Amino acid sequence: GMSGPTFHVPFWVVISCQAAIALGTLFGGWRIVKTMGMRITKLKPVGGFCAETGGAITLFIATGFGIPVSTTHTITGAIIGVGATRKLSAVRWGVAEQIVWAWVLTIPCSALIAAIAWWLCRWIG
Repeated sequence: GMSGPTFHVPFWVVISCQAAIALGTLFGGWRIVKTMGMRITKLKPVGGFCAETGGAITLFIATGFGIPVSTTHTITGAIIGVGATRKLSAVRWGVAEQIVWAWVLTIPCSALIAAIAWWLCRWIG
């Protein structure tokens, strides 16, 4: 299995994954940073620190219980929490809703794309 000493990831897989992540960050990274730090709610440095701290503590606790959680989900929730401390209307709930819909659609869309990629790789050889 994967945990045994014979597990090997082909070099081309590693490079392909690195390239995909790099391209995603290159083309979408700034938009994500802007959305998270400015569009959900206006963050000041202390708010950013509190959101990062809240997200990190949530990750540590979840990890301690063996619960797989997303770093993105925890930091988004923390940013919303920081914004809501000023007042609920400080959070742009429409932006938060768009993010949640993106999360809901990500799993089935990623599964479909991965299945198509697998079939193509199998078909090619």
